[in-house]
Amino acid sequence: MTHTKSVRPRRQGRIFPEYTIPPEELARREAQKNARCQKARRVFDHVAPTLIDNHYNWFMIIEPNSEDYFIDPDEDVAMKKARQKYPRGWVVIFRLNETGTCGKI
Repeated sequence: MTHTKSVRPRRQGRIFPEYTIPPEELARREAQKNARCQKARRVFDHVAPTLIDNHYNWFMIIEPNSEDYFIDPDEDVAMKKARQKYPRGWVVIFRLNETGTCGKI
């Protein structure tokens, strides 16, 4: 039995120009994200030294606008705590350690 290649031309995916996000909007969104992360980092840097001894490697979820934070050793539980108060808010996650990182880099 021999196999022959298809003669049908390959089609690229569809492109919807009406859904294309302009570069200005992308830049605006990136700036907003960076501002949220900086606010959350300031909260983390301020609060973490008092929590790190008793809660090392716990997860810390921060809502940057209110500066509220939620901690728990289980990431899902910490996120549920945050989502109870801020169901649609932007939150930033840290880990209570020397760097604040949550995973391996």
